[in-house]
Amino acid sequence: MQINKKHTICLVSIFLLTLIILLINSIFSPSNKEIEAKLFTIEKGQAVKEIALNLKKDNLIKDPYVFIIYAVLSNKHGKMQAGEYLLSSQMSTSKIISIFTNGETAKEKLTIIEGWDLRDIAKYFEEKNIATKEELYTITGNPAGEEETVKVNYGFLSDKPDNLSLEGYLFPDTYYINKGDNLNSIIDKILNNFDNKLTPGLRAEIKKQNKTIFEIITMASVIEKEVRSLEDKKIVSGILWKRMTSGMRLQVDATILYAEDKVRLKIYTKDTQINSPYNTYRVDGLPLGPISNPGMDSIMAAIYPTKTQNYYYLSAPDGKTIFSKTLEEHNYNKNKYLK
Repeated sequence: MQINKKHTICLVSIFLLTLIILLINSIFSPSNKEIEAKLFTIEKGQAVKEIALNLKKDNLIKDPYVFIIYAVLSNKHGKMQAGEYLLSSQMSTSKIISIFTNGETAKEKLTIIEGWDLRDIAKYFEEKNIATKEELYTITGNPAGEEETVKVNYGFLSDKPDNLSLEGYLFPDTYYINKGDNLNSIIDKILNNFDNKLTPGLRAEIKKQNKTIFEIITMASVIEKEVRSLEDKKIVSGILWKRMTSGMRLQVDATILYAEDKVRLKIYTKDTQINSPYNTYRVDGLPLGPISNPGMDSIMAAIYPTKTQNYYYLSAPDGKTIFSKTLEEHNYNKNKYLK
């Protein structure tokens, strides 16, 4: 009788050990080998049992009851946050529960390209179903427009005229946002990035040059639309700043295209006569405000220009920048490269 009791205890122990091993394996192993991720939603107030059954229905876990047991034993069953999550069946039960309790909701990637203006960003946001053009402009102001814009509390905007938009300050970069984030929080994320990129050292250098951040960003936005490489950008920056100090007009084609909201390669004489504060063929100095959102290379070029004897430049069809010291040389280069 004693032997049978020991034998029974032994069998029960083996069974329990096996069960524990299987349970651990189920909790910490992926559901299957499928790699494709899918969106999974937890509704507000949803119970752990319903979450587990929905996960099983979507083939994201093997056993809903293992999920429930682990969630309860780890005291996480009441801490799962509502939201939309990007999950894969390669994730283990423990990993999925950790994602839910940490609120690691699905991220959407936004990429703002260097040189995009507010119109480009508005079109992109509409394509991504983030916001309409009108909704974006309500926060940022209209491109090439003059009206009171929504005030945002960032020190780098202190010298921006209140009647101008946030053109120039929506820093080109890749951003990850939570699905469902409101537009204000997205714009804040972008402006915070600009705030971090424009370091205290760069701000001190701008002040040392007796320039404003607004002037630097406006110049950088022009440079961004004109040339490609950092080396060329710094030379063009030197040319444009020198034109300003010597009393010449900037005469930059990109400022006309921004004012006209057009995309084309060639500017005609009649275009240079348009009445716009962005037309640098008619106005002295910088255009009214930025004409694009410049990247870091263009901002650095605006702050640290390369001094040369050149006063003119043009972009050849192959993208190469041709520099000239005199108007005569510049006209010769135009006939050579642009015809």
